[in-house]
Amino acid sequence: MNIKRNIIVETNQGIKLLADVYALDNQSSKPVLIFAHGFKGFKDWGIWDVLAQEFAKAGYVFLKFNFSHNGTTLESPLDFADLEAFGQNNYAKELADLTAILDKLEKGDFLPPDQLDLNRVTLIGHSRGGGTTALKAATDSRVKSWIGWASVKDLAYAWNGKEELIENWRKTGVFEIKNGRTGQLMPLYYQLYQDFVKNSEQYDLETHIRNLKKPMLLIHGTADPAVPVSVTEAFASWNKNLEVHLVEGANHVFGGSHPYAKEELPEHAQHLLNHSLSFLAKIEKEKPNC
Repeated sequence: MNIKRNIIVETNQGIKLLADVYALDNQSSKPVLIFAHGFKGFKDWGIWDVLAQEFAKAGYVFLKFNFSHNGTTLESPLDFADLEAFGQNNYAKELADLTAILDKLEKGDFLPPDQLDLNRVTLIGHSRGGGTTALKAATDSRVKSWIGWASVKDLAYAWNGKEELIENWRKTGVFEIKNGRTGQLMPLYYQLYQDFVKNSEQYDLETHIRNLKKPMLLIHGTADPAVPVSVTEAFASWNKNLEVHLVEGANHVFGGSHPYAKEELPEHAQHLLNHSLSFLAKIEKEKPNC
C-alpha cells in the first residue's frame, strides 16, 4: 500500500496544513475520498488511520487532513500545541482548507493524475466536519457525493438559543471549553460568531441539503451522546434522496478511542465502514462516470 503521511499543503491564504494519502500501490485510476475531522479533532485521532487503510484496500484513494486552525501544528500534529490558532478558527477558514485540498488534488500534488478518478470525488465529514463538508459539497462542482458520520445539522449548534452566552462572548471576546481528554481549556474567540453571522446564508446547512442533488449518506449511532440521533430525522425531512443508516448502540466515535493501537476496527466502526462502502458501490454502479 502507498501511504504518504504529513504532506504539507499551503492554502491560497498562505497557511500550511498537513494531509495523509492512502492508496493501493498500483497504476489504476481510483475514486477519491476526502475526510474531514470534527471539532477538537485531528487527522491522526484514534481509528481514522485504520479506516483510511480499509478504504484504500477497497480500491479508493483516502485523503485525510488537519484543518489549518484545529490547534495542532506542523511539528506537533498529535497535540493541541497552538491554542491561539484554535481560537481563531472559523468556517470560512475550514472551507478555504477544503478548497486547497481539492486544488492540490487536481494538480496531482498527492498522487499522479492517472491514479485519480476526479470524476468520483466524495467528501466525508465527522461531527462538525460533516457540516463543513456538506457546505462544500453543495457549492463545489468537483465534489460528486457526500457522507456524514455523526454529522451536526446546524453550524450554530454551540450558541443557538443561548443569548446570555452570546452577550458574554461579545463582552469578553472569548469563551473557553474544556477538552475532556487533555484537560486543556481551549479558547473560542468572538470572531467565530461574527464570521457565522456575516455568512449566515452561506452557512445555512438546511437550505443547502434541501437543494443538494448529489448522492448523500448520513450514518449515526443510536447512543451518540454528543450529537443526538434525532438529527437524522431532520436531515431525512430536508431531502428525500438523502440516505440514513443508524448503527445500533454506537456512540459519537463509533467505538473508537485515542490512542488506538489495534489493527482491527471496533464493531460499530466496522458497520460504519460497511455502510459507507455499500453506498459508494451503489452510486458508482448507478452513475459510474458522474
